[in-house]
Amino acid sequence: MSNTEQRPYVPAKAVPTDYPLIDSDPHFKRVVAYARPGDYAFGAAAAAAGPGLMLTWEKFAPSYVGKGGFAPIMRLTGVIGLGAGFLMFYQRSILRFYGFTENKREVEMDMKEMVAKVKKGEPLYGTSTTTPYVQGMAARNSRYSGLFLHVIPWFNFVNHNQHGVDTAKYYQQAERELDAERTGRKL
Repeated sequence: MSNTEQRPYVPAKAVPTDYPLIDSDPHFKRVVAYARPGDYAFGAAAAAAGPGLMLTWEKFAPSYVGKGGFAPIMRLTGVIGLGAGFLMFYQRSILRFYGFTENKREVEMDMKEMVAKVKKGEPLYGTSTTTPYVQGMAARNSRYSGLFLHVIPWFNFVNHNQHGVDTAKYYQQAERELDAERTGRKL
């Protein structure tokens, strides 16, 4: 196959969930932007758990490492805790995009965001400087990657149009809203 030929589009697998799928490969920025305050609190608690446990263990079973021996351990535990806290925060948010947890708020936010982009004539999922092949490869590599964050933290930083949802709903809603604005009636 030559470089100029188009490779076949690999659609996202439809995974049965209890809640609607928003995006099977959300961009990193969207996952962080759609996070709930509870996600931040959970991540902060997870980040503080490691250093808190180390301090508790040191109180009840002192290590007697001597002067300056405990500080490096606490710094390392703090860095590991921050990483774990961020991953817990991120995973709670991304599971709502997949429809694995309750996501009514995020569905509404997604509809508002995408309809606004349709009305402005912007691409739904942003513009990309990469080729369609690279976009497809990025989508295939990071699709549903939030389920495996505990093993390999893998995030989507590529704008592409392969998100596993039918985007016609955004255009239909935008058309309804524009029609309502023209006729002066409320939705």
